[in-house]
Amino acid sequence: MVDITSKTFTLRKAIATAIVTVSKQETIDAVQNKTVPKGDVFEMAKAAGLLGVKKTPDLLPDCHPLPIEFTAVRYAIEKLQIHIEVEVHTIYKTGVEVEAMHGASVVALTMYDMLKPIDKGIEISSIKLLEKKGGKSDFANKFLNRKDLKAAVIVCSDTISAGQKEDYAGKAIIEKLKTAGVEISVYEIIPDEKEIIQKKLHDAYTQKFNLLIYTGGTGLSARDVTPESIIPLLDRRVPGIEEAIRSYGQNRTPYSMLSRSVAGVKGDMLVLALPGSTNGAKESMDAVFPQVLHIFGILKGNRHE
Repeated sequence: MVDITSKTFTLRKAIATAIVTVSKQETIDAVQNKTVPKGDVFEMAKAAGLLGVKKTPDLLPDCHPLPIEFTAVRYAIEKLQIHIEVEVHTIYKTGVEVEAMHGASVVALTMYDMLKPIDKGIEISSIKLLEKKGGKSDFANKFLNRKDLKAAVIVCSDTISAGQKEDYAGKAIIEKLKTAGVEISVYEIIPDEKEIIQKKLHDAYTQKFNLLIYTGGTGLSARDVTPESIIPLLDRRVPGIEEAIRSYGQNRTPYSMLSRSVAGVKGDMLVLALPGSTNGAKESMDAVFPQVLHIFGILKGNRHE
């Protein structure tokens, strides 16, 4: 199965369709009048479709088990065709396209089974995905290739700045920014010292940077001073970003309860302070990028950017 552990929970929807074509009007009349010998075709097929949606991962090996939070089965009759539409919703880390298509298939097969005693010319066709919504792909694309953003990544570490260790966290952040199409104007490694950290924020603000990301110095030791250094310089905090980062990490390691990540704005510049560990930095970026780039539209007063 595909690894989805790095994905976040989002509302996902899918609509699939199928068509059952009968060979005579009498069959359609029997369905509508509920005179089919095997029973109420619409209700029986709907029940089967609901089971089909929920049983999808039991039959298709690569489908992830997921919570089905809504399913609707709808019908429309056009001449000798019964059009089936199955809509499925979930809040999860992967979509429900296959579940919707499987449900539509089971509905169609149930109709076939119930109608075959009275009609030998039934056909099933056009099983397809009609619509898919949700997931990062739905809202990520409009945030990609933001080459208009001026970004800086600052690594705060005494040992790395002294050449005793190599930086991996900062490079992980840069790689994530690249996938979002954000170009890095500045990448620096500095000691974890209050005056230097504050100067970097002041310089970035003066030079009209849009995005400033610190990594490191967010631990609990006396030397970890990044949060205390930048918070007084922010115009306001953005707690939703901090909560998203912490929640994402907490679902992966209990140590995230000690996270001191900071998110806030200085003018129109977004400032983030992320953990200095490679995994901590990478997971923090996974938690909020690229969707956090929506903030630049908000800061400009354009909520639809």
